[in-house]
Amino acid sequence: MKKVITLLFLVSFGFTQAQEAFKGKGDIKVSVGANIQNGGSGIQGSVDFGLGENFSFGFVANYLLGVDNFNGFYHNNPTPYTDLKPDFSDRFDAKARINANLSSVIGVKQLDVYPGLSLGLRNFGGHVGGRYFFTDGFGVFTEIGFPIAKYGNNKDVFDHLNNQATFSLGASFNLQ
Repeated sequence: MKKVITLLFLVSFGFTQAQEAFKGKGDIKVSVGANIQNGGSGIQGSVDFGLGENFSFGFVANYLLGVDNFNGFYHNNPTPYTDLKPDFSDRFDAKARINANLSSVIGVKQLDVYPGLSLGLRNFGGHVGGRYFFTDGFGVFTEIGFPIAKYGNNKDVFDHLNNQATFSLGASFNLQ
């Protein structure tokens, strides 16, 4: 019972002491977290720079740490692959992105909901995410990313990595 009361106290304190999630022009947010997708999981890092009251641009990079090796036939190749491992270039992706930061629009300053578009090494895509700040410098984030137009032609066994729907969650930091 003591653990439940302590947890409820910490959660309620976090919500009552929450800080503004997006301040607009000059705002800098850095996020680091886990990236989860079909066939692999890894880390994601991003930085966003506020340009106006509801607009930001930034960069995001993903690197897959745990990837399933491939065994079997692929695209009518008569020779089977045995325990094929992805290269660095298969595991890594980087994107430039723009966001519409909606915290002032929805009227909840502690929660920054941000849909956006990204242009990366593997695709043109979109994302929808949210940040919640417990203090002025620390918060949490979650994000779903998805490709709209893929650059690959699916001839490589690992073209699907970093070129599909992804889910990310982790910590977010305010640098301004």
